Amino acid sequence: MWFTALSSLIPRRRWAKVFPVTPSTRLAWHRKLVARRWDYSRRRRGPGRPPTQTAIKNLVLRLAHENSRWGHRRIQGELARLGHPIAASTDWQILHTAGIDPAPRRTGPTWPEFLSAQATSLIACDFLHIDTISLQRLYALVFLEHHTRRLHITGVTAHPTAAWATQQARNLATDLGARMDSLRFLIRDRDSKYTDAFDAVFQAEDIEIIKTPVRAPKANAHCERVIGTLRREPLDHILILDEAHAHHILAGNQPADESCAPASSAA
Repeated sequence: MWFTALSSLIPRRRWAKVFPVTPSTRLAWHRKLVARRWDYSRRRRGPGRPPTQTAIKNLVLRLAHENSRWGHRRIQGELARLGHPIAASTDWQILHTAGIDPAPRRTGPTWPEFLSAQATSLIACDFLHIDTISLQRLYALVFLEHHTRRLHITGVTAHPTAAWATQQARNLATDLGARMDSLRFLIRDRDSKYTDAFDAVFQAEDIEIIKTPVRAPKANAHCERVIGTLRREPLDHILILDEAHAHHILAGNQPADESCAPASSAA
């Protein structure tokens, strides 16, 4: 403003000698000042989302470590419940940067965890083959209660048809009686002899059928181990004559780690 007052006292022809800058320069300065006054660029955020607060990052990582089955969307939901809403992509990036899988298999327990948690309600079955002295191959259907390791050998036959297997399921249900009520799951492989009729015997008791993966004997490891023990202990040391002899030997020679005698139902 002092430039304006002084210029009114000095003739225009002397302005260039008196003033260090020209009016056009002063006008340019003024335009810049006006533009800067109304320019909000300093208040603008840079490109992308603002950096997530360290406290939120730490909370995301803590939730991931303390809840190993939670994926990034579950963690996002928990943060929102705690009053810290963030985008799912931000949550994903925090976990990824920390070297944590943002979406691991967190939909349920592992197979060993499932077996351990449900042991009291699990029963498994599998076929055991036996070669007689005449080289005839026999088959026994073995059922194993996981929790008690109680063994049930319901029958032995040279012709294990689907109908025969279904009858063995009925024999088991008869032997167990009221104890069937405590069972919730039957583990079996995908042998074609286990038909819908076989499964129906258990489903009628509200027992869910769990089929193991193809060529995955470890999925039914408890039953496989019992069968291995039966082969090593009685069967590898006795010449089996026929079906009746095989059933008698199996019924009287349960594995050493079993706590209860096997069922003695005949085929």
